[in-house]
Amino acid sequence: MADLLDASDDFPAAPESQPIHGALVLLPCTELTPTLEFFTRRLGFKVDAIFPADSPAVAVLSAHGLTVRLQPGDPAAPGRIRLSCDDALAFGEGSTELVAPNGTVVELVDVSPPLALPPVAQSLMVARLSTDAQWGVGRAGMQYRDIIPGRQGGRFIGSHIRIATDGPVPDYVHHHKVRFQMIYCYRGWTRLVYEDQGEAFVLRAGDCVLQPPEIRHRVLESGDGLEVIELGCPADHETSADRLTPLPTGRVRPERDFGGQRFVRHEVATATWHPWRLGGFECRDIGIGAATAGLAGVRVVRPTSSEGVDHTPPSTHGAEFVFGFVLEGSMELHVEDEAPFALTAGDTFVVPAGAVHSFQQCSPDLELLDVTLPDLVDVLSP
Repeated sequence: MADLLDASDDFPAAPESQPIHGALVLLPCTELTPTLEFFTRRLGFKVDAIFPADSPAVAVLSAHGLTVRLQPGDPAAPGRIRLSCDDALAFGEGSTELVAPNGTVVELVDVSPPLALPPVAQSLMVARLSTDAQWGVGRAGMQYRDIIPGRQGGRFIGSHIRIATDGPVPDYVHHHKVRFQMIYCYRGWTRLVYEDQGEAFVLRAGDCVLQPPEIRHRVLESGDGLEVIELGCPADHETSADRLTPLPTGRVRPERDFGGQRFVRHEVATATWHPWRLGGFECRDIGIGAATAGLAGVRVVRPTSSEGVDHTPPSTHGAEFVFGFVLEGSMELHVEDEAPFALTAGDTFVVPAGAVHSFQQCSPDLELLDVTLPDLVDVLSP
């Protein structure tokens, strides 16, 4: 054994130009929740990252000088270690997977890989609260409902999130690696705090925030039966804990750039209304188009007439994503040869590019959350 220990000095060191930045052990498990509870409650591990938020399947934990990643897999499979490198391919001499003599698999990954976006895969989608709702428990005990079934090929995720119990929320400072993410407060209220955006504030029904990529934030408490609408791209993205950044930071930097975007806090109490892209409607613009340089547009839309809107002209769009959430009231969505979709509060839809569609029988009290990527500021093509 001594000879083997001495011989370790003969192994070549990792090239200085390609240093290893971190290592973790991959542990397969078939049931994440009980395994996670064992590591955190019994062994004292802390959660560093967990995803997807609405139905967690992967968790990264650390304690006692060890980092582990719990992920779906056969517990009888060989052990795996993941190493983070400046350049995984260069370190592995053309391969991102090495196998030790004892069968241990060593995965090599870049320390800061680019955000992976699934290809655009648009489809018509309608989800109804009354008949399609299935609620599951997600991150921090929050209840999640999938409002974009199929997730447009993994490109987008939409969650209707609620917290039934008022009071403190068992959240922690964290951030998301995303292309786009927004939170709209649908019911109740929540108190939040964001990196470099001053003290904690209350998000009330009708308010909205843009969470730019990797901004640190935390949910502190909620009340009055909180419900929020969260939209993100891509559908699968990491939620990572940050135990080093205290919030609030004591700074107010509203113009700070986070991955090419600025933080937005929209308050319905001070909102102004303007004509929407379709006649007969007005909207309050959340301000996300300007803050994302046109990547996304978010608006709340309502009829201008006390009689509602009987119908809109048939139209199409060429956008990557056009989403609607009926906040209040009712409407019909007509799409080409499909039977009309009667929609009420809590129902959602995605209309794919090129599909001829119109809105009909829009009630006077209709309010529609309209989300588009890219930002649609012009009238849709007839």
